[in-house]
Amino acid sequence: MNTNAGIVSGARVAHDTADLDAIEAAAASDGETLVRALLAHEAVEEAFALQTCHRVEAYVVTAEGTRGEAILDARFGEEAVTTGHEESLRHLLRVAAGLESIVLGEDQVLGQVRSAYEAARNAGGIGPVLEDAITKAIHVGERARSETAISEGVVSLGSAAVALAERELDLETSSALVVGAGEMGTLAARAFTDAGVASLTVANRTVERAERVVTDIGRGEARGLDALPEAFADADVVVTATGSETPVIDRSVLADGDAVVVDLGQPRDVSPAAADVPAVATYNIDDLETVTESTHERRRVAADRVAAMVDREFDRLIEQFKRNRADDAIASMYENAERTKERELDEALAKLDAHGGLNDAQREAVESLADALVSQLLAAPTKSLRDAAADDDWETIAAALQLFNPEFPTGAIDTGTEADTIGRSGPRGAATEED
Repeated sequence: MNTNAGIVSGARVAHDTADLDAIEAAAASDGETLVRALLAHEAVEEAFALQTCHRVEAYVVTAEGTRGEAILDARFGEEAVTTGHEESLRHLLRVAAGLESIVLGEDQVLGQVRSAYEAARNAGGIGPVLEDAITKAIHVGERARSETAISEGVVSLGSAAVALAERELDLETSSALVVGAGEMGTLAARAFTDAGVASLTVANRTVERAERVVTDIGRGEARGLDALPEAFADADVVVTATGSETPVIDRSVLADGDAVVVDLGQPRDVSPAAADVPAVATYNIDDLETVTESTHERRRVAADRVAAMVDREFDRLIEQFKRNRADDAIASMYENAERTKERELDEALAKLDAHGGLNDAQREAVESLADALVSQLLAAPTKSLRDAAADDDWETIAAALQLFNPEFPTGAIDTGTEADTIGRSGPRGAATEED
């Protein structure tokens, strides 16, 4: 069988079901590392991972759905929500469309899906199944933002952080510090500028990158992380968004602080010691839920349109997978029939050759007869197999293949219980032991 026949399993530890500590614990050093770890399991044919500040998700392709879920369960544990083929695919499309983000319709997640796709490709994790699924997800995400108003208003965690700060401070008289010059830090710096903050500093490990941010937004001062104690002491509001593995704002930086701090880092950028500094009010991603409530309400109508769009594109994707699965089964049937035809034809021609043989025209006629018999005999089973795939009737497909080839590995088309079958969905428990 070809690799189009794989079953997708998914697992996620995300903001809607887990806290920041659980998300942090589930994350690998980067998405590519997680993909390589999943591919190390012999049963995993393809793998994809998406890691953001408020979600860690992984998708694997295996011959049997229960096998994939067992591997993901072992990797992420009880904090994870584990899903079967259809639910995993639908969720991936919803993530790219912005329907599963803290900030409904945020733009940043679509770029993160693209980056994760390239990382998985670099790790050798992308094959025909995930290629179709992820490119479909990116397509849906692009349509959602170009055809609906789902991205209007607060569109990123960076802008949500600034909106939260506005509840606590008069930004027009406040000094802002953004720590981190990546995409999220840039969005926060731009949001501070749009909100009319009195002064702005961008601090980053590489000063040149901080300088690019202030140049792009047309204002502000660029500093290195070595200047953090001084910059923090001068700031009224701080947004952190770095990729550091350890806190960049520790007790030594906090000592002279008197600020509102919004920590968007994953792992966290602000030391837990901030809780012991009365003059520092620290917020994290979980606190942004309240900020985004009004945005969610304004985008509700657009979100309904996007959800309907996702459902339509999901149906097309599932039909595409069903066709692939049916064609894969049909190809196996034809390959077996072709081997049988060639064997019997060779034996018949050898016997004829022993009794004077055939001329070229006669030989061609016999070979054409054999081809015609195979095509006509398999025409009805081919139609039945395609109809069975459309109806999610994989037991019929397995039975048909067993009739044509008793040695055919029916487990490869996942003909288990309802929850294990490609045409159905829903969370499932691990049924097999981890590698």
